[in-house]
This record gives sequence, C-alpha cells and structure tokens, in this order.
Amino acid sequence: MKVAVIGAGNVGASLVQRIAEAGLADVVVVDIVEGVPQGKALDLTQAAPIVGHDCRVAGTSSYAEIQGSDLVVITAGMPRKPGMSRLDLLKVNADIVGGVASEVKQRCPHALVIVVTNPLDVMTHHAQRVTGFEPERVIGMAGVLDSARLRAFIALELEVSVNDVQAMVLGGHGDSMVPLPRFSTVSGIGIELLMSQEAIDRIVDRTRKAGTEIVALLKTGSAYYAPAAAAFQMVEAVLKDRKRILPACVKCTGQYGINGIYVGVPIKLGAKGVEQIIELPLTADELASLRKSAEEVEQAIKDLEAGL
Repeated sequence: MKVAVIGAGNVGASLVQRIAEAGLADVVVVDIVEGVPQGKALDLTQAAPIVGHDCRVAGTSSYAEIQGSDLVVITAGMPRKPGMSRLDLLKVNADIVGGVASEVKQRCPHALVIVVTNPLDVMTHHAQRVTGFEPERVIGMAGVLDSARLRAFIALELEVSVNDVQAMVLGGHGDSMVPLPRFSTVSGIGIELLMSQEAIDRIVDRTRKAGTEIVALLKTGSAYYAPAAAAFQMVEAVLKDRKRILPACVKCTGQYGINGIYVGVPIKLGAKGVEQIIELPLTADELASLRKSAEEVEQAIKDLEAGL
C-alpha cells in the first residue's frame, strides 16, 4: 500500500511517523518548501532500524511522486494563529486544498482522500468538489479528534483510564460542534451517573474550545499530536478495512434531515471509505444543534463559492 501525505508540517510529519512505525504502508510526504519533506523523510528513514519497520518514507516537492497512491491525506494549509477563527482561514486554505485536490484527481484517480486542513468541513466539501470523487471517498477528520478531546477530559475529571471512556462529538469542527454527553460512557456507564451536570457542562465547553486553548498556549502554532493521532486512526481503519464506527465529516444525503452538506456524523469506515452513515436517536435539542451546525457549514461554503 502507498499513502501520500500532503504537507510536511507538524501534523503531516507526525502522521507520517505513525504510519511508518506501525508498518502500515510506504509513505511519500509532499511539501512546497524544498528540503523540508526530504529532510524529514530522511530523518524518519534513519530511525527505522531503531524502531524496527521496513516501510519506505520518501520526501518530495513534486506531486509526480504521489502517482498511484491508495490513500491521500491532506494536511497542507495555513495553521490557525491566536485570535484567528477557523473561518478566517477559509480563502487561503481553499486555494491550497483546491490545488492539491487537482493534483490528486490527475495522479490518484482511485484514491481515498482524508482532509485535515481547516476549516475542516468546508475544505472537505471543496476537495470533493474539485476531485469529483464519490463522496464516500472524500472524508474529513474532525469527529475522531473532538471525541478524543472529550474522552480525555472525562478521564481527567473522573481519574479513570482513557481506555474505558467512549464519547461522541458530532457537527462541524469548530464552535458549533455537538458533544453528546448522553452517548458518553465509562465502561458502559453513562457519565451522568458518575459526575454532576455542572462538571459535564464544564467539560463540554472545554471540548468546544479545546483547539483554541492549545493555540493560546502555543502562541506560534496549533495542535498537532492529537490531530495526527486522529488521522492515523482513520488511515488504519481504511488500510486494514477495520470497519470502525467513528465520527467523521462526510456528505449527508438526508440523514438527520441534512442533505448535500459535509458535517460530522457517526460512520462505518473501511477500505471503501464511508460504508454507512449511522443515524442516532437524537433528542429534539441535539438534532437542532446538529442541523444548526450544518447550516453554518453551508453558509461558509456559500461564502467561499461567492469569493472564488
């Protein structure tokens, strides 16, 4: 198997490392900054004898090297800076993702595409539009990351292992995301039985602001360890045909009353991409929040298309 990672920044490089060290596939990492992808690939190649894997890692500034890739992960884009919303990134990252998508369409016509670039939901829509690929093959990484953040905060609050915590976050990747405490458990026990409503509300609010919290702390960048780990989980699900039930940004076709919009919902993810969109029995308030989140994504798409 061959995976192409577009963007050799912190997220892309961390993802390449995880894929190679897990022995999942050969990886080619592409970046427009000459020397950066080559240097990081060489560094990872020299680590291989220590870690003990035989996956080949190549770095390049030429898209010719992604030819025939089975899976392409797009991480390229401008990172968010303090005081910058995800929507502030809209136009500049649309230009970047659009260019990448055009290359993928030409060189990897049968590939599955995972988009990581923000604003995530709009960029995933844009990548699918430019490639013309079936929506099942163009997926955004957001729900896995947001759910992991909720899981981490629940584990910290209760002082329990993260391995016992499950959680679900739907909706757009941003302030309008929809954490679902009702579907969050610790070894099958609902968190509402283990903590106060005040604690749940506090954790939900922190989850919505988790990316902004890290940006404020780093001051010169944004999160990358957790986003890379989330993308890796999706890559593994595809390459190993794991058929994982994960929240991801996909194009709804009537589910939850949402049609033609990319937004975070639970899916079954395997070698063919989105094999099923799962409809949860949401309350009226939860459903309203999800639809409102989808409406915000739809408006951002309109803003983007108006400016193109």
